[in-house]
Amino acid sequence: MILYLHGFRSSPLSMKSRLLAAQMQALGREGQWLCPQLPASPKLAIELALSLVKDVAPAELTIIGSSLGGYYATWLAEQLGCRAVLLNPAIVPLIDLEQHVGVTTEFHSDKPFEFKREYIDELRTFAVEKITEPQRYFLIAATGDEVLDYRDMVAHYQGARQLVIDGSDHGISEFADYVAPVLAFCGIDADAAQ
Repeated sequence: MILYLHGFRSSPLSMKSRLLAAQMQALGREGQWLCPQLPASPKLAIELALSLVKDVAPAELTIIGSSLGGYYATWLAEQLGCRAVLLNPAIVPLIDLEQHVGVTTEFHSDKPFEFKREYIDELRTFAVEKITEPQRYFLIAATGDEVLDYRDMVAHYQGARQLVIDGSDHGISEFADYVAPVLAFCGIDADAAQ
């Protein structure tokens, strides 16, 4: 089972999510793909994620998180003991998201939502100071990320499998090139399409 957690202001319509969902469908494994629209509240986002995977054994689960979703995925992987793939993950989002308190819109729909000041405090609850089992993590970080510093990511996931992309951007524009290794880390052979 794969649970994909999108980033702040993103949605299941993100390019990375759609590419992975299409590959899972091509493999006849769409039933093993979950990608919910996350609420703005970190507490509610985590509760939703936990409810979706409550019956999935940790060995059968990989959480893929992009940006803020990577922050959530790290906390969830530590709690559940599952694998996690992190795509330009946020390391200290309470600092980065302070500027976004107020009403903003989703990237893919322009639907408005409010990011409340108390959500910054909620984020603190899910901080992971140090990952405990680096072999359960796969980091993909872009040196050209215009939002987050890839060096923070590399340091935070020390000892984990890491793929550092020279250049690129926060959204990892060429993510299609990385679908196969991501799915392979999840235990899925992306070349076995029907």
